Amino acid sequence: MRLNSHPQDVLVSRLYEANQDSIRDHFQRLDIRSRRARFCGAVSDGGILKYAQNIFRNDSIVCGASVDGQVRGIVELRGVFHSWPSTAEAAFSVELDWQNIGIGDALFERMFAMAQNRGVRTIQMMCLKGNSRMRHLATKHHALLRNDQDAVEAVLHPYWPTPASMAEEIVGEARSYAHRPFE
Repeated sequence: MRLNSHPQDVLVSRLYEANQDSIRDHFQRLDIRSRRARFCGAVSDGGILKYAQNIFRNDSIVCGASVDGQVRGIVELRGVFHSWPSTAEAAFSVELDWQNIGIGDALFERMFAMAQNRGVRTIQMMCLKGNSRMRHLATKHHALLRNDQDAVEAVLHPYWPTPASMAEEIVGEARSYAHRPFE
């Protein structure tokens, strides 16, 4: 259960293959509704295990939001290196007890800077129509929403890299490295 956490307690950092156990554990802690929202449908523990094992095979960059050393939220940016200028897909998940404290915003800002710094020209996010939190997050960050029968597609168009986007990523990663010995 969530402690008295605030956005400043959240550490967002890039995750690597060495973090696959943390990624798997995060996905397995998602309640049924959050799993359905993240994967746009039901997924079993076996499906979670397989997805976590293959997450880096999809040309993905993955960032995790940690509180007290435990991953509580993840953003995956897929397809970053397929073509140039690229189109990438972003997918978010935040554990139920850790929602509404700024984890989604923190993940969004890091994902957007990382996409921008890699020349991604279009970011697509898909969510179920009933996923009001994801729609709110996308709208808050000025995404164009397109409704389909059962889903909503959010589209963003990052600018070229800027000193601010480079600093966002560099400072964020430096902060996460500085905290690792204490976890």
